[in-house]
Amino acid sequence: MPDTRVQERSEKPERPEILFVCVHNAGRSQMAAGLVGLRSRRLVGVRSAGSDPAEVVNPLAAEAMAELGVDMADAFPKPLTDEVVRAADVVVTMGCGDACPIYPGKRYEDWQVADPADASSLEEVRSIRDDIDIRVQRLLTELGVPAVS
Repeated sequence: MPDTRVQERSEKPERPEILFVCVHNAGRSQMAAGLVGLRSRRLVGVRSAGSDPAEVVNPLAAEAMAELGVDMADAFPKPLTDEVVRAADVVVTMGCGDACPIYPGKRYEDWQVADPADASSLEEVRSIRDDIDIRVQRLLTELGVPAVS
């Protein structure tokens, strides 16, 4: 006799995917991605990329993030590709200009944030990090993901 029971499936809602883009993917976008991971408890997929990626992540940016418990030792600048843009639900540009491709159906934001590459001290980079942190927490709230402080 065939089993006629209805099988229940536990379907998780799709988790939002955020892409942060800046020119060198060495400071702002890397910090934003790290902050999304920290503040969302990894409930949000996050990537970062650069229109002209640098060789390494800005050491002051990594140091400022380490103060919050975000280890960027394995982080590295990545190139902006159509694939990462297509995979994102939200694309946040941070000074990449016209290099970021536009696809219909995606949410785009442009955050005017200072570049840590232009900072002369850790204190200045902390200020940039804190500005990005406020924006990240707001974005998470708008996406329905409670941000952990």
